[in-house]
Amino acid sequence: MTALSVEQVIRHIHALPSLPAVVLELLTSMEQPDIDVHVLAHKIELDQALAAKTMRIANSSFYGMQSTVTSVAQAVSVLGFHSIRTMVTACALTGSFAPVPGFDFQAFWRHSLATAVVARLLAPHMGVSPETAFTAGLLHDLGTLVLVTRFPAEHAQARDYRQQHDCQMVEAERAVLGIDHAQVGSALAAYWQFPEAIQQAVADQYAIGRLDAVGLPLLVHLANVLAHALDLAGIEAALVPPLSPAWCLLALDDEQWFALLRQAEHTFDEISRIMLA
Repeated sequence: MTALSVEQVIRHIHALPSLPAVVLELLTSMEQPDIDVHVLAHKIELDQALAAKTMRIANSSFYGMQSTVTSVAQAVSVLGFHSIRTMVTACALTGSFAPVPGFDFQAFWRHSLATAVVARLLAPHMGVSPETAFTAGLLHDLGTLVLVTRFPAEHAQARDYRQQHDCQMVEAERAVLGIDHAQVGSALAAYWQFPEAIQQAVADQYAIGRLDAVGLPLLVHLANVLAHALDLAGIEAALVPPLSPAWCLLALDDEQWFALLRQAEHTFDEISRIMLA
């Protein structure tokens, strides 16, 4: 078994390919109020694949537009900067890692998108921005991709350990690697300059003892658990992670929970067809 240090992993994070320039610009401009949306639309249009996905998502029920969006500029204008930033970041992330033999990338992204969709639906009930929630949900397992692509043999050992011991993947990673994908994902989110709130939510998603208040970390934790429980990714033998007792802080009755879960299934089906085509 091979223990990895945080320093080792961070060196490999720095060797990862950069995100597309337009995405990096979007991420570093999160706090800027004076974004020129026309310049942004033009930059998106320069990436044909990104532009095509942006248009398809803008016209999906995900945003529920009353009329058809016919250009990227119109999408930016109608949906607003925050929604476009979320959409473009998601499109770029799902295409930014090369496949590794033995690892099911399709299932990985299906679960990440499922978590993002559930997070976005939970957000209004937890006082969190829906776009921030979606981004955090999409990012919550990105540390896995660092481990899989940069330490393929070591992570394969962790996957074997998980299967042999029928345990959570995070437990197998700690046992075999001495580090888990939540720690690595938080470091990657910091390297890519995502907001500190997202870095913390990724880091704390399994820290049940610290999830004692309504906010982004609890939201990402709940979204991850619910996405697993609904089995939206269709991952064989996947285990549902332990649920924090703090979920009771959400003042939702049974009818509201059932409605939210039905909406999650419907939205996920549509968004995954677009994002993972």
